[in-house]
Amino acid sequence: MKAVLIKKPEEVTLEEVEKPQPLPGEVLLRVRFVGFCGSDLSSYLGGNQLVSYPRIPGHEISGVIAGKGEGVPERFREGDAVTVIPYTHCGRCPACRRGRPNACRENQTLGVQRDGAMQEFITVPWQKLLQAPKLNELELAVVEPLTVGFHAIGRGRVEASDTVMVQGCGMIGTGAILAALQRRARVIAVDVDERKLELARTLGVRHLLNPRKSDLHGELDELTGGDGPDVVVEAAGSPDSYRTALAEVAYTGRVVCIGYTGSEVPLNPGLFVKKEMDILGSRNAAVEDFQAVIAFLEQGGFPLDRIITEKVKPGEAARAFERWAGDPGRFMKILLEFNP
Repeated sequence: MKAVLIKKPEEVTLEEVEKPQPLPGEVLLRVRFVGFCGSDLSSYLGGNQLVSYPRIPGHEISGVIAGKGEGVPERFREGDAVTVIPYTHCGRCPACRRGRPNACRENQTLGVQRDGAMQEFITVPWQKLLQAPKLNELELAVVEPLTVGFHAIGRGRVEASDTVMVQGCGMIGTGAILAALQRRARVIAVDVDERKLELARTLGVRHLLNPRKSDLHGELDELTGGDGPDVVVEAAGSPDSYRTALAEVAYTGRVVCIGYTGSEVPLNPGLFVKKEMDILGSRNAAVEDFQAVIAFLEQGGFPLDRIITEKVKPGEAARAFERWAGDPGRFMKILLEFNP
């Protein structure tokens, strides 16, 4: 079968690899669509410290059950469309013992610490499958990236009375925006790319700020009566946005950190004490976040045509990575299509 392989930074090939066979407890999936994630781009550029090469990327999955090993429950039937929870957990580390396996110390995400889904077939434990018969194959492929933002809003304990600032309005930020709006919070979307801000507007966000075009602090003061946002979700992953989050969050507010930065960020810890703020990490997503995103998408109305920038064939993957690296702001979501 065919697989997309990142052989080394900035070298992507289409290879012939052996088709897997499901072991007991595993399901064989015929892959339909795989989303290009920011972590895949980082692997392509050589900036992902968790990746070794060569690596098959991809963990945002839409697939169809094509076979089963022994011991798989009857409810999983061949031909069923599914998505996948792409993380592992050890069950022993402190995070797992506390019931938060999404932050497992030994986690291995598909396409990062182990080979991923940019191949025609993969096998996964049945416990990692989620059936969503009301969703189409494209919707299934965007479930996982949206869950990360949903999880961040849960970590921030967002309520209807909160003003939530989301910094970085890509796929992860979009998930945070949707989850905050579902909780009836007021949302302020912040990005340096006008195209992403315009997408936020279509989702229902009224307050859109581009720090390159306006005085962010002054605008926030006006919008919040000088108090600052109650919750800041940092999904941009830049040193400047982290410093902004700490500076602008309200006293006793919450800062939820999703974005990875490529360098250390000098911070003023006096702000932590002075504001008595909560600084919260947010990693991956929990099963309930997947369920919440699936329920949201089942309601309809999600502007999938605005989210999916383009669909490419396996032989076009190398060029897609190259184009994305050259103009990141142009792309919201690229989907790789297998088995048409």
